[in-house]
Amino acid sequence: MGSDPARDASVAEQEVEQAFKRSVDEGRRRISRRTWPLLATGLLGGIDVGTGVLALLLVEHETGSVLLAGLAFSIGFIALSLARSELFTEDFLVPVTTVIARQARFRMLLRLWAGTLVGNLVAGWIFTSLILLGFPQFADTAIQAGAYYVDLGLGRQAFALAVIGGAVITLLTWMQHNTESSALKLVPAVTTGFLLAGAQLNHAVVNSLLMFSALHTGRAPFGYVEWAQTAGLAAVGNLVGGLVLVTLLRLFQVPHTVRQERDNPALGVAIGDNRRVRQQGRRERS
Repeated sequence: MGSDPARDASVAEQEVEQAFKRSVDEGRRRISRRTWPLLATGLLGGIDVGTGVLALLLVEHETGSVLLAGLAFSIGFIALSLARSELFTEDFLVPVTTVIARQARFRMLLRLWAGTLVGNLVAGWIFTSLILLGFPQFADTAIQAGAYYVDLGLGRQAFALAVIGGAVITLLTWMQHNTESSALKLVPAVTTGFLLAGAQLNHAVVNSLLMFSALHTGRAPFGYVEWAQTAGLAAVGNLVGGLVLVTLLRLFQVPHTVRQERDNPALGVAIGDNRRVRQQGRRERS
């Protein structure tokens, strides 16, 4: 039968519950951003990942090693973690838990996804163009790196790599929310960056920036139509991997905590959580 964690705290997954509550609070902050701060955060995320692409192209150009280049790429994820910018697939856990906990509306989640993805891609396109202008010697390396994802095609292998990529990046987010130490948050940033680039997983934003790099050379063996198809498939696989393999299963660890949040849904969440603001105001007046 087992014990009920809601009644017996000794059997509760305390660390997981705390991570879930931190995720809900963080998700409320992210999902309630105004339009310009939301877009700016997405743009900065594209630039931060772009620094990882620069490191990847530099190391792969000099060494010819995909694994060493993947390790260098983790610089981009360190920047994401420390600079507080945002990647599209990072939002497969934190704001999703907020919506599931009924502290925000689903349409607000879609708005966050769309704004962050657009920001990532626009800034990534611009930054990679600067990379190829500043380092024209990286052209052949960029073509090879970008063409890899197009050559995967749109079949089972590409989709499987996309599902794994989504699970890996969402696991990064969960691990970082299990600690408040900035130093410890760097560990999953490095390991995740290495796995995504070193194992050449199919990640919608990372592969887009690498394909943009190839396209900026003017000699890429593919065009923007192939980019859109490849990135679209990757985004769907990332969603499946992040939401199904990580987020939903993590929530099943603390069903009673999820129920507690859902039993007290937020009001007026179109802009932010006004219920809590009104409650605080009533306490202050009393």
